[in-house]
Amino acid sequence: MNKKIIFSDTVNLSYEIFSGKNIFSFVTYFPARRLSMKQIFFPLIFLLKLASAQTYQIILGPDEIAENQTWTITITVHNEKIREHDNFPEIAGFRKGGLSTSSQTSIINGQMNSSYSLIMTYVPIKQGLITIPPFTMKINGQPVSSPGKKVKIGPPATARSHDPFKDFFDRDEFLNPFRGRAPVEFVDVKEDAFLALTTSKDEVYVGEGFNAVLAFYVAEDNQAAMDWYDINRQFTEILKKLKPKNCWEENFGIESIEGRSVEINKKAYTQFKIYQATYYPLAAEPVEFPEIALEMIKYKIAKNPSFFSPNRQRDFKTFYSKPKTVRVKELPPHPLRNIAAVGNYRLKESVKPQETRTGQSIQYEFTIYGEGNIGAITKPNVRDQRVFDVFDPNIRQNIRRDNNRVTGSATFSYYLIPKEPGTFNLGDYFQWFFFNPETGKYDTLRATTVVTVTGESLKNEAIESSGESSFYDRMLSADNTLRNKSWFDENIWMINLFVLALIGLSVYAVFIRK
Repeated sequence: MNKKIIFSDTVNLSYEIFSGKNIFSFVTYFPARRLSMKQIFFPLIFLLKLASAQTYQIILGPDEIAENQTWTITITVHNEKIREHDNFPEIAGFRKGGLSTSSQTSIINGQMNSSYSLIMTYVPIKQGLITIPPFTMKINGQPVSSPGKKVKIGPPATARSHDPFKDFFDRDEFLNPFRGRAPVEFVDVKEDAFLALTTSKDEVYVGEGFNAVLAFYVAEDNQAAMDWYDINRQFTEILKKLKPKNCWEENFGIESIEGRSVEINKKAYTQFKIYQATYYPLAAEPVEFPEIALEMIKYKIAKNPSFFSPNRQRDFKTFYSKPKTVRVKELPPHPLRNIAAVGNYRLKESVKPQETRTGQSIQYEFTIYGEGNIGAITKPNVRDQRVFDVFDPNIRQNIRRDNNRVTGSATFSYYLIPKEPGTFNLGDYFQWFFFNPETGKYDTLRATTVVTVTGESLKNEAIESSGESSFYDRMLSADNTLRNKSWFDENIWMINLFVLALIGLSVYAVFIRK
């Protein structure tokens, strides 16, 4: 028995909620004459509770993947941008493969709904069973927990030769729900995003560092759905164009692209740093950065979505950064300008022992620390070695790239042997010359440590020469070039024997004649 439903005698109520990355629509039909307030509001209250409970989500990847496949952790926020979040966890057995973003916008009955996701890709290191322990991440200030799971890493997978569902839907027109349907219309939602290369300074001295950042910016209220496209290949091409010549580079080594909230002209954006480095010009020539292109996946949104059709269409859009030039000027005139380091530096010292005797060694450390090109710091100038024998130092460098700055230290560890008794200020012997770009002036770091030496003078020791320079000075200046010995040098002992034999024969002949 067939029942005919007359829609003119019914009232339909439609509801829409987010679940994961999808939007589900519910339509409830009630007879118009029997519709009650309870029937109207009960489904609505239920769906609102369900939607609010799923505002923040952590979604783990599948339980089993192949060794040549990737696994993901996704954090998703509905109807709200991801303003801030904790770092994704480090997982033993996986290495991080990079961060990508995904946003989805749907227009249903004229109302726009959206969801935003950050996806961290993990690459398995080997086959086996990997345990993901429980963890908690803060998303927009809200703690969200994940129970963890076990993931089985199997042998490498092979690509499937065909789609099994394609044959199924192509068998019969009656079984294929896509046949006969009106084509889906997609609309292009205007994006609020841009690519920019920025520098911390527009003008620097030769040797002065400036920070350069290439980043993609997405407005917090952006409605366009976008994603990264072949970023590894693009990054290689970008570096070829981006890196300037005649500069020393300190690369910040960005391994994964992660977003952070910034404010530009009183508007909130999410910044995705693609590349960051500090450059130190080696010559008084402008540092020029060309226009950089970045291709992104951009999705068109379905204007009339349905359960049996996709709600977005993949497209591409290329973003361009503006060219940038940093002016470079010469250091102020000075006789030592060509050897001056450039940066904002300070001095730290250490000496052991501070009181000693002549002939006994002293360990002295001269540490230069601050902001600048740490890798280019040279050893300090040792002015006079008549009181101390000074051996070449051991050198330690510590470079830190953080908070858009390059800081660190260079430590020179010396061994000193005092030759004369007395009280000596090491500032008379150890000095380091540099130019401070913040003050625009030259400066000198001078040792301030004072050492006391007792004992007798070692001037008359055999190790000392008659001149002012020490035995070690002469040893270092001696010529150790190998030379070929003459026949006379190699056979001197034979010549001596021959001379002695002649003398003996002469004496013997004199005695015989007598």
